[in-house]
Order: sequence, then structure tokens, then C-alpha cells
Amino acid sequence: MRKLGCGLLMLVCGVAGIFVALLLFGRALPDAKQQPKVAMAMVTTTATTSAPGQVVADPGGPLAIPVAGVARSAIADSWEDPREGGARQHHGTDIMAPGGTLVTAAAPGTIEKLFQSVAGGTTLYVRSPDRSWVYYYAHLAAYAPGIHEGQVVKTGDALGYVGDTGNAGAGNFHLHFGLSRTTPEQHWYQAQDVNPYPYLAGKPSQR
Repeated sequence: MRKLGCGLLMLVCGVAGIFVALLLFGRALPDAKQQPKVAMAMVTTTATTSAPGQVVADPGGPLAIPVAGVARSAIADSWEDPREGGARQHHGTDIMAPGGTLVTAAAPGTIEKLFQSVAGGTTLYVRSPDRSWVYYYAHLAAYAPGIHEGQVVKTGDALGYVGDTGNAGAGNFHLHFGLSRTTPEQHWYQAQDVNPYPYLAGKPSQR
């Protein structure tokens, strides 16, 4: 009887020991069902935030008015107005002002191109710091002193003066301001035109 009792006691102790060991071992292992979910979440986040060429910024409108002395309320929406008897549409916002009025940067960036254009006359292109936007200033009478390509500018820095160069028409003094969306690897001339009016006027276009 004593041997049987001892045997039963050892058997009970052995079973209990195995149960405790399995319990502790199970806690030490990670939950196999949850692990793939964590990995998938990490992959999804990376793909969303680092897709090549993805444009993730906007101009953060409203932009500063790039012509000195012009009120935001005076900006008119001229996007897609007919030009040359309907042969083309206007892609930009015309800001009327006397010839020689100071033109300033509507947003910070780097002067990427100074260009003499048949249509735009004396023009200037500024690329945003994240290279996602191009700001276009056309029909200038002249550039401000010291302006050069590669120059970093802040909002409000002098860029040039209102003129009537290019196809503006003699005496039709105004700044043609253009806004284009781009990707960092694209050139300044590959950008896609966007209506700048909402960003200048601080309200949606009614067109």
C-alpha cells in the first residue's frame, strides 16, 4: 500500500509539473496569430509614407499676394478665360497693377529658372522647398537687383516689377501668377498647372 501511495503521489506531482511547464512555456512564446498583423501594419505604413514620387504637400494656402499694395479681395479668377479668340485658355491668375509695382515671393522656395519667353516675357520660376510646387511670375518689367538662379527666397522677398512684356499687350500692366504641381524629380517645365485663385483669394473658385 505504501508503495502504491507513493507511486500515485509521484504521478500526480509529475502531471502537475508538466502542466506548470506548459503554462510557462506558452507565456514565453509570442502569439503566432498576432505577429503577422503587426508586420502587415508596418509594411502598410511604410508604403503609404514613402511611395516614390508621391506628392504629399500642398501650398498651405492662402499664399501671400505677390504684388505690393494689392488686397486679397481684389484678386479675380481668370482661370481658363479664353485667349487669342478662344484658341487657348488662360492658366493662371492675372493681378492688375501699375507698371513698376514691386513683385514679391508668394511663398518660400528656390529660384529655379530665369527665362525670357515669347508668351510670358521676362519670367521667373520658384520651386517650393519640398520641390512639390512651382510658382510662376510672368510679364515682369525687370528682375529685382541681385536675383539669380539657385537663390533661396522667403515669402515677401523682392523678385521683380510688374510689366507688360511677352504677349501681355503694350500698356496692359499686370503680373501673371501661375501655380503648378510637380514631383521632386521633375523639371520646372514638366509641372501640371493648378488654378492659383483659391490660394491667393483664400476662397474656392466659383468656376
